[in-house]
Amino acid sequence: MNRYVPLDDCLAPLPVSSTGNSYSWPAPWPQRLSNKPPSLSAEGDAEEIFYEDTKHWSALVSDVYLEGLSINWSSVRNVMDMNAGYGGFAAALIDLPLWVMNVIPVNKADTLSMIFDRGLIGVYHDWCESFNTYPRTYDLLHSSFLFKNLTQRCNIKDVAVEMDRVLRPGGLVLIQDTVETIDDLSPIFLSFHWSLTLHQDQFLVGKKGFWRPDGNIRR
Repeated sequence: MNRYVPLDDCLAPLPVSSTGNSYSWPAPWPQRLSNKPPSLSAEGDAEEIFYEDTKHWSALVSDVYLEGLSINWSSVRNVMDMNAGYGGFAAALIDLPLWVMNVIPVNKADTLSMIFDRGLIGVYHDWCESFNTYPRTYDLLHSSFLFKNLTQRCNIKDVAVEMDRVLRPGGLVLIQDTVETIDDLSPIFLSFHWSLTLHQDQFLVGKKGFWRPDGNIRR
């Protein structure tokens, strides 16, 4: 990377409408977090879907994630949303003293520009590959219906091992998924010596322990 490139050359251009006109800059923070993203598609019911997604995550986080899962959020400083969509989960956590890395899987809809429009951070990633986390690990990994498409491309055991690597000792995973997927994941996480609790048959909370092999294990 050239350190001497002027910053304005590194800024992403404003989205352009179908008529060729540039949109205006997003609203100031934090208003832009809940406003319609300038890069959101103007076709069909995209705007309605975006606002419904925002309402969905606001309600789910306040009613379930913060109140019903026995997670000590005061110990959570950094979070990774493994399947971020529009960034609604991160937006719903805005009042907590933490930050969220929003990950857009490469095999899902490309919504990264909308995450940037909201003033959030994010990256693309293929969860069938390792994630470059240097120099940090994460306190909490969140996943909402990520694994269905992954099972068609790679072994979820490999994804689970990568989650164990990315998560700090004592960290948490919060997974919302189908009963079948949770049944597949649970024995894998238990083999890592994690503790697991299931809520409402769809929210799996796992805690990574400090387990290490003892000296009696033969090499």
